[in-house]
Amino acid sequence: MTTEHVLDDRPLVPVHRMANKVPGVTVYFWIIKVLTTGMGETASDLLARLLGPVPAVALGGLALTAALAVQFALRRYVAWAYWTAVVMVSVFGTMAADVLHVGLGVPYAVSAPAFLAVLAAVFVLWYASERTLSIHSIRTRRRETFYWATVLATFALGTAAGDLTATVGFGYLGSVALFAAAICVPALAHRFGALNAVTAFWAAYVITRPLGASLADWMALGHARGGLGLGLTPVTLAWTAAIVGFVGYLAVSQRNTRATPAA
Repeated sequence: MTTEHVLDDRPLVPVHRMANKVPGVTVYFWIIKVLTTGMGETASDLLARLLGPVPAVALGGLALTAALAVQFALRRYVAWAYWTAVVMVSVFGTMAADVLHVGLGVPYAVSAPAFLAVLAAVFVLWYASERTLSIHSIRTRRRETFYWATVLATFALGTAAGDLTATVGFGYLGSVALFAAAICVPALAHRFGALNAVTAFWAAYVITRPLGASLADWMALGHARGGLGLGLTPVTLAWTAAIVGFVGYLAVSQRNTRATPAA
């Protein structure tokens, strides 16, 4: 699924423009995106277990702030900086959803719709301000701010949605199958002209979160919880190594930094 045919509406006032700060949407984009979701899920659980929930959230918040500071300081897409920020959003987004459920006792059936409402609000504000939601138009600080707010909301929503399905009868493997089927819907709808590129992209982007997280949980958690029992540490390290490998390849090959159409 790509977003090459989305036209960008020009801003109404002069702004300082940068090169687009988001990579091209290729198969590598989706592979790394799914890997970051799974790694963020298990890394969040691992940190909470090793450090305790409060120190883990504090550390995750500091790391996210640092990663986004680097990302915002750059004036073009840099693979390592961008994907490090995505990883930290994944870790912290998982923590945000887990704090509501574990720390405050908010059911997933409540937190998932709440995060959906937050995501919808961000989209409404973004479109009202910029008249576009295209990821090929992230060339100003304001659009970049909206973009990362959206990404954070999608990770929190996806975490809550994935945990909800896992606890209402699907289990982790069943959730993997459910979301693997679900992600085909926007892809096929866009392929056959029933859904525009921007809507299809963001729908798929949201679904990658519970898909990757459910897969990582299934691999890491014990047999009593329906998992393979590989453990949080091995799964986190393995998925991290895969992310590093793919991002390193993209950084060298520039496969997803070649000219993306003006959005």
